[in-house]
Amino acid sequence: MDRYHQVKDQLIGITRDISSLCDAVKAVSGIGEAPIDHWQRTCREIERQVSAEVLRTAVVGPIKSGKSTFVNALFKGDYLKRGAGVVTAIVTRIRRGSVLKATLFFKAWGDINRDIENAMVLFPSSEWRSGEGPFDIRNEADRTDLARALSALSEDRLVTQDARNMNSVLIGAYLEGYDQVRDIVADAAVTREFTGDHFERHKAFTGDDTLAVYLTDIELTIDAGDMDDTIEIADCQGSDSPNPLHLAMIQEYLRVTHLIVYVVSGRTGLRQADIRFLSTIKRMGIIDNTLFLVNFDFDEHESMDDLKRVTDRIREDIALLRPDPEIYVLSALFNLFKAGEAGLPEKDRRRLEHWRTETRLAAFSDDETRRFEAAIGHKLTRERYSLLLNNHLERLGLQLDGMIHWISVGRDMFGKNADETAEIVREIGAHRKKIIRIKSMIKSTLDGAAQKLKQSLKSDVDRFFDKHDGILGEALRFLRSYHLVAADWEHHVSTSGLSSTMYLVFQDVKRTLDGFVAESVNPEIIRFIREEEEKIQAHFAVVAGPYDTMVRDALFEYNQVMAGLGLPPLPESSEPIGLPGMSAVARSVDLKVPPVTAAMQYSAAIRGEAVMRLGMYRIVRFFRKLFKKAPEGSSGDRLMALKYGVSRLKRETEQSIAFSFKDYRENIKFQYLLKLADAASNMIYETLAERFDTHVSDLAGIASHVAEKTADTTDTEEMLTKAEATCRRIADAVAHLKSEIKTLS
Repeated sequence: MDRYHQVKDQLIGITRDISSLCDAVKAVSGIGEAPIDHWQRTCREIERQVSAEVLRTAVVGPIKSGKSTFVNALFKGDYLKRGAGVVTAIVTRIRRGSVLKATLFFKAWGDINRDIENAMVLFPSSEWRSGEGPFDIRNEADRTDLARALSALSEDRLVTQDARNMNSVLIGAYLEGYDQVRDIVADAAVTREFTGDHFERHKAFTGDDTLAVYLTDIELTIDAGDMDDTIEIADCQGSDSPNPLHLAMIQEYLRVTHLIVYVVSGRTGLRQADIRFLSTIKRMGIIDNTLFLVNFDFDEHESMDDLKRVTDRIREDIALLRPDPEIYVLSALFNLFKAGEAGLPEKDRRRLEHWRTETRLAAFSDDETRRFEAAIGHKLTRERYSLLLNNHLERLGLQLDGMIHWISVGRDMFGKNADETAEIVREIGAHRKKIIRIKSMIKSTLDGAAQKLKQSLKSDVDRFFDKHDGILGEALRFLRSYHLVAADWEHHVSTSGLSSTMYLVFQDVKRTLDGFVAESVNPEIIRFIREEEEKIQAHFAVVAGPYDTMVRDALFEYNQVMAGLGLPPLPESSEPIGLPGMSAVARSVDLKVPPVTAAMQYSAAIRGEAVMRLGMYRIVRFFRKLFKKAPEGSSGDRLMALKYGVSRLKRETEQSIAFSFKDYRENIKFQYLLKLADAASNMIYETLAERFDTHVSDLAGIASHVAEKTADTTDTEEMLTKAEATCRRIADAVAHLKSEIKTLS
């Protein structure tokens, strides 16, 4: 990876050399600055893109599988808090940097209050509040009321499917951690940094659920290890989280990753939760970008045969979803202990020494570690990074051809008389006007193609979100399939009453639907967006294809003009026009996909108290109409009323889902895909125009300078000769880097 880091630095150095050369040429008064300014802008743009490009790797897997240990081992130090529990619901992004630093991103008060209000679905009404208006955790009365209401909840509302209700956990964490963060959090999002010797202090936040709940993001820069500084490793929350919103958060990051490392515990093997999460990754269309890492514990395996048996079983399970999976088997803790051996506590030092006596397991782990590092290096730096650098080098090569031609023609003009110089300017000017007309035609064609494409994209989006055959229809059918088993609730109706039971059913419906949307709907949305991005790319590739020939024809005609004038030709490029990837297009205009979590906002609209008021009012009317009695009648009557209430709840939920999905559909359509199509059209036009512009540079400035025949024209001619030599030297460096990247790939 170090060699690729050096290549990137050399590329940036080349852009700066070109820019410095341009400054030297511009220093000659009257020579013409328009083409030079364009070349400098291109250099600045390439340097910015190379510096900003990030290759993202997501490390995912179940809680306690060893993800954080594995990431720590990659960076050869204990930087992440291990075994932090729910904190890993936060995506912790790590990159190499010059300074050891932890940056914590805190939520704003408004976001915190919205989180709590959404979690208040836990309570069937707001009667527990003594105040009026929206809840605000900064108000002592609100905190006191909420804590009292939480402690008064019955066990059946605090425990869901043999685990603590996530809403109660969230509210409890916010209340408990408030006093420690009250002076940090503000009305707007804020950050706090811990650098150098203070770095370890960030673990007080990341290792404590009551403080971690106030964070949106964590970013670490590590001044160690040999990871390239353009590669980002993200430690993601466990795939077996019971919170659907946490799953949606992971999906958001996975959507923009270039590589996924899925960590499986060698102790537990692949569990049902893993199968579900890997199925989600497959539905997103990104499972082919996944490496699988079996993290084994020396103490769990008696021999290599035992480890092989476990690994073979894991391989068979994964192969059900990904044929011929790429699997690596190693001990992350063994690697971490070796990396920090000098500072290990005595207990861990003895463990490391004992593991080293297990020579076959130790050697196997070392071999697999080397194999994994080679694989990740190949996938990240060779396959993607080389393509990235190659595109920039190709662009610089074209620019240097144009610069050399502009300089050499300008220098040769100093040997011409006034009439010859005027003819050169006239001929090149005529060709330049023709190129401008061609560019205008291309722009018009691309704009028309973009409009046609946008109509197709609109139809695709509407069809995908259709309430009958689309993803909305799937969600509605799932909701309608929810069946209340009356017998399961009969005891609760008898002991707690209809109102309490109705609210528990509401929470069950919400939890079931949230899970379905997170596991089945969101992955399909992400896959659909990827497919539409590919459609945009393919569409413009077809449209732009014929213009590659047009560029070559224009260059051929231009070189004929040059030959007739006795001037050197412009080199012809054999490389086809390279179209930018959609991620680069989106970045160029700061375009982001609306988060899939927005599609889950239907739950916020189904307020528990509103459901109870509407539902119970209609239940009472229904009950009185049919049975002429109050809901406190027979058990059968109450169950009948409960079923009616559930049907009302499902209808209300349907309306909320339809509204939420419609809003998300329009955002996907108008705030992302259609804007992406326009941005792609503009960027492809700029790419094509750049090809033309290499041989239509305005030489009027040089011609005017030649015509003046002043004393400093000789100095100008000498300067241009030196500039041409410098350009050729830089062009040779570009060609050398391009060939080196090909050998490394």
